[in-house]
Amino acid sequence: MQKTMLMLDFQNDIEECLKVLRNGGMILYPTDTIWGIGCDATNADAVQKIYELKKRSESKSMIVLVADERDILKYTSNPDLQVFDFLKNVKKPTTVIYDGAIGFAANLIHANGTIAIRLVQEIFCKNLIKRLRKPLVSTSANISGEIPPQFFVEISDEIKNNVDYVVQYRKDDSSSRKPSAIVKWNKDGTATIIRD
Repeated sequence: MQKTMLMLDFQNDIEECLKVLRNGGMILYPTDTIWGIGCDATNADAVQKIYELKKRSESKSMIVLVADERDILKYTSNPDLQVFDFLKNVKKPTTVIYDGAIGFAANLIHANGTIAIRLVQEIFCKNLIKRLRKPLVSTSANISGEIPPQFFVEISDEIKNNVDYVVQYRKDDSSSRKPSAIVKWNKDGTATIIRD
């Protein structure tokens, strides 16, 4: 029953987000970590809008969210399957940098061909990505160089007023949240911690 209520709570948000994302727009939305700015990760024009809004250099890659292990297999070439065992044992949301990014907007892929992907567990994000059927960009909801806001109320008007849709779900959530851990997955099946 409670899960059904949650679904109803954000159903309108999902529909509005899908309209915006399919038309190359940007959304402001809650993730499994902090609030993020998102777009279709396969749409280079939409990705460019986020770089411009954040005043961020394209050389600084952004994170991508996926809903399913199969998405990682689809959007990276020859991923080491041991990474899935690693992810099952981590205690906090963890973003993994994979070699061999494929199918993403070119301006999202790092110059060395890597891509940072997080397998998201948060119910809203998971539902949105599954309905979109594409990976979703997730970058902190701040101008580059400023402190990432932990809560919706901390997000600047400059960000709120320049996205195409602001998700209503979890706007009043004051649970303490932090950016994800980031690891680089190595060819020998080990992980190098980039951000703890």
